[in-house]
Amino acid sequence: MKRDDLTLESLVLIAHGIARHFGSDCEVCIHDLQANDLEHTICYIINGHVSGRKLGDGASKIVLETLEALKKGENVSDHLGYRTHTSDGRILKSSTIFLKDETGKYRFILGINHDMTDFINAQSALSNIVENIETTDEDIYGQIPLSVNDLLDNLIEQSVKLVGKTPALMTKDEKVKAIRFLQNAGAFLITRSGDKISQFFGISKFTLYSYIDQAKAVDE
Repeated sequence: MKRDDLTLESLVLIAHGIARHFGSDCEVCIHDLQANDLEHTICYIINGHVSGRKLGDGASKIVLETLEALKKGENVSDHLGYRTHTSDGRILKSSTIFLKDETGKYRFILGINHDMTDFINAQSALSNIVENIETTDEDIYGQIPLSVNDLLDNLIEQSVKLVGKTPALMTKDEKVKAIRFLQNAGAFLITRSGDKISQFFGISKFTLYSYIDQAKAVDE
């Protein structure tokens, strides 16, 4: 057995321990960052009913952001106790932990998504018993997608909210701003995303690439 396999084996044991501790409302999944196909990064998952995902499903927004950051040579850090939600509106308390292999390269992501909806709904009646769960933080990682196509749709929607206008009313600079958000979120790592994004913003592929270059120049 290779050392990477031993690392995955250890993560699986940890995943089972976390899921056993918190119960069936706690999803634990492992993403393989070396997967060549972004639609199939989940190499292990427990309690997938929480988000509706299963073994072999694709990357989340935070996985895309991590891959984009690593591509740029940037450092990444763990995200602990942030808020996300499912497609049917349930509130999750999520944590994302990045793990390196023996060479020092980031290889796996351990994701924890604990369904807190019942606790939040009962908070008013049980305020003296249940610890108050912060619900005012910005939902920075949004909905957990069921597919990479859903993820791209979510990212495009967030880029529109960032600008505050529909594409038909956006100026060139505002479209560049939206494209910059999509670039930094790793949207262009998704296969054929350029076709969908250029069509959505009503621009040609040539113009899209020009906007991407301008967005990169802002970050330099």
